Amino acid sequence: MGRIFEVRKATMFARWDKMAKQFTRIGKEIVIAVKAGGADPNTNSALRRCISNAKGVNMPKDKIEAAIKRAFGKEMDSYEEIVYEGYGPHGIAIVVESATDNPTRTVANLRHIFKKNNGTMGNSGSVGFLFNRIGEFKIKNEGLNIEELEFGLIDAGLEDIGEDSEGNIIIRSNFENFGNLNKALEDQNMVPLSAEVIRIPLNSIELDEEQAKEVLELVDKLEQDEDVQKVFHNLK
Repeated sequence: MGRIFEVRKATMFARWDKMAKQFTRIGKEIVIAVKAGGADPNTNSALRRCISNAKGVNMPKDKIEAAIKRAFGKEMDSYEEIVYEGYGPHGIAIVVESATDNPTRTVANLRHIFKKNNGTMGNSGSVGFLFNRIGEFKIKNEGLNIEELEFGLIDAGLEDIGEDSEGNIIIRSNFENFGNLNKALEDQNMVPLSAEVIRIPLNSIELDEEQAKEVLELVDKLEQDEDVQKVFHNLK
């Protein structure tokens, strides 16, 4: 009984940690969006998208409002969005997207994490070309006709459409058409569960179980850093 309780407790804490990280990441995105385009989601499409993403991970309304207010606080440092690149164990390419108020701290922390986990920090552009930036929208499938949806969004830049393992509709576009597709969905009164730009590897590398575990341990350590927003890799 005690062992089962410990496992459940560990699972619960892991879930809380993941949720807290999501709230922190989206909170920073909200601050950046507000500073760039104002606090009115009706006129700030980036903020509307952030709020939609926040709701998608069940971020409480008061936390969303607090993040918006923080953007105007005198004590609030401006976040700078910086992309770092490098290699993990066994030649796996890694791209780290960050939002930081102290780049010196961030690069030092990331360099340490890479080195401690058999990776190497690279220069800007060292592995970025191995990934394709695309827009990805997740929509709850509430009786939608996928073929009709596809036809209605092609002119807005839709490149691919399908379903994930939970039955949600996944829509993808080229990076250049991300804004156009986002607006097309808004025009149809469709609020995505999430809308974000991701990096898809042009080619993936397959490793054995032990080697893959090494890479994923590095990815996990990077994701735990307070300045890191997203981590992408080309491990298959």
